[in-house]
Amino acid sequence: MATNANFRSSFLRRLALTAVTFLFACPLTLRAQTADDVINAYLKARGGLAKIKAVQTERVSGTITFAPGVEGPFFVERKRPLKMHMEITVSGQSLIRVYDGKSSGWIYNPFAPNASVTPMSPADISGIADEADFEGPFIDYKAKGNQIEYAGKEQIDGKIVHKLKLTGKQGDVSYFFFDASTGLIMKWHGTRKVGDKETPWETYFRDFRDVDGLKYPFLVESAAVESDQIQKITATKIETNIPINEAQFGKPKPPTPPAAPADPPKPD
Repeated sequence: MATNANFRSSFLRRLALTAVTFLFACPLTLRAQTADDVINAYLKARGGLAKIKAVQTERVSGTITFAPGVEGPFFVERKRPLKMHMEITVSGQSLIRVYDGKSSGWIYNPFAPNASVTPMSPADISGIADEADFEGPFIDYKAKGNQIEYAGKEQIDGKIVHKLKLTGKQGDVSYFFFDASTGLIMKWHGTRKVGDKETPWETYFRDFRDVDGLKYPFLVESAAVESDQIQKITATKIETNIPINEAQFGKPKPPTPPAAPADPPKPD
């Protein structure tokens, strides 16, 4: 009897020791979610860090809609390091924004009085550098001066999402939401300057498709919070690692204005 009791006692001790060993050998199953966990899952879902970093040039073309009846074609070209050329055409006139990836940028706004190519302001330069970074704010985020914190879980459209708080190097704060099931980015929330006022804004990323082994959203919808006027960017084609002439990132020439409509013929 004593032998059986000793055996049972020894067996229970070994079982308890095994359980404790397993508990500490598998901390990843128990530890809290971190910002880096979410970022790593996102990069994996997109196609992997190596493939993202292998992209040297990128061209997105499609249609942009500002309001019902106010839309037109657009394209944006980007090239390492941080070079960008964007054109949006509405009512036959093209808005152009160019950044050389260093310190100079230019804007041509055909709808401004006395339209001409003008240098970007320092504030414009600061903002366009983020636009030109097609790696996004998460890769090497510390080196870029970004701070990222895990801000918990929420539900969007019935899906569980991870929420990250991003504080940029200028102190601007925005939030990104990632689909917990796919790892892909689902929503951005922050502010945009409308006139002289900072306005709360939301952007949704939809219709992810594969392009050369990487996932891209082909539909981006944006609107001021509590506004029903949605701006849409619909990509029709995304190309990577294509030749782009360096002249695209220099000071642009004003495009030729559209021809004035011809006068109707006079009656005989």
